[in-house]
Amino acid sequence: MFRLTHILAAGVFLACATASALALGVVRHAEPPQETGFLNRTLEQRGLTYRYQVYLPASFRRDDHKSWPVILFLHGRGERGTEGLWQTQIGLPEEVRDHPERWPFVIVMPQCPLTGFWTDPQALQMAMSALDREVEEFHLDTDRTYLAGLSMGGYGAWELARNHPRRWAAVAIAAGGVFWSYAPERWQESAILPGKYARALGKTPIWLFHGSDDNTVSPRQSELMFEAFKANGGHVRLWIYQGLRHDCWTRAFNEPELPRWLLAHRNDPRRGPGADLSPFAERLVIPRHPSAIKLPSALLDALCGEYRDGSGHTAAILFRQGEQFFEKSPQGDLFELAAESPSVFFYPNGSSLSRLTFDRDAEGRINAVFHDDRHEERWEHRSATSRH
Repeated sequence: MFRLTHILAAGVFLACATASALALGVVRHAEPPQETGFLNRTLEQRGLTYRYQVYLPASFRRDDHKSWPVILFLHGRGERGTEGLWQTQIGLPEEVRDHPERWPFVIVMPQCPLTGFWTDPQALQMAMSALDREVEEFHLDTDRTYLAGLSMGGYGAWELARNHPRRWAAVAIAAGGVFWSYAPERWQESAILPGKYARALGKTPIWLFHGSDDNTVSPRQSELMFEAFKANGGHVRLWIYQGLRHDCWTRAFNEPELPRWLLAHRNDPRRGPGADLSPFAERLVIPRHPSAIKLPSALLDALCGEYRDGSGHTAAILFRQGEQFFEKSPQGDLFELAAESPSVFFYPNGSSLSRLTFDRDAEGRINAVFHDDRHEERWEHRSATSRH
């Protein structure tokens, strides 16, 4: 009885305390879930309002005291505007949507005004102000602050890299350069200008990407920067994508190695970026497709026939014409296939990422797996037709 009286008394006390708290308006509600993904932001500067985006990974939490790495990303000429959204459509933001697991970074994405360029001093100041604001708000890692840009954003990235050389742990630029298309007179300094950037950045790790057939921003721009950094004892990589034109950034930011490469570098606050790195210069020409090999006709004939998806619908019909191998879609479209190996085929006139891989199940039946950068489909081999 004594114990029951105490329990009742405690209940009355809690009820009274809750009522008092309600009356005083001090009841604390549960905190709303942490917002992640692409978040809208605004910035006031010199009487103007700029809209931009910040990306927070799904596992980001304000209260876990984790210091996240951060990337400042500058978009290209076609994404300028005032709505604060277009810059999330291509390049790094697009890749983050496709493969968020590869990019454990907070990403700041300012937007250049429609009538301006990233090389304008006010635009560069705005980009840095957006970065500084998000670094402060989310307590980001200043020793792992990275810079990336494409096309006109590559022009701007070079300027920010040169103007703030001790800020960046590493820099990645696709289809950019220091000879701006809207300032052709800069080419008159082609013998000296790249060296100025190389000396300013020292050993800051730089990774450049360019399409070999780029007729908008000449690949010579990246070649000159590569040679300048190499001559200056810098740490530089240049990947030339064979057969690609201006849009090399889709391929560049899809490189699984790129985010790992960024995270491999930290900025020593006392000695600066790349302080422990030895001089390094790598120039690679990346083929659009692998070299095709010739397979025996009998092997191709064994792969011919109808293939159906998991629902039993026709996914493709494979057939051979002479030494050529083709895929016919249910809609009647034809795609040439070329052999990378006896069991792996690619599309020489299509995406460099798509593959058709053949294997055998436990009963020895041949099946095909179509896979690209984001998904795969398993097709069951139903019938053989050596010619079509």
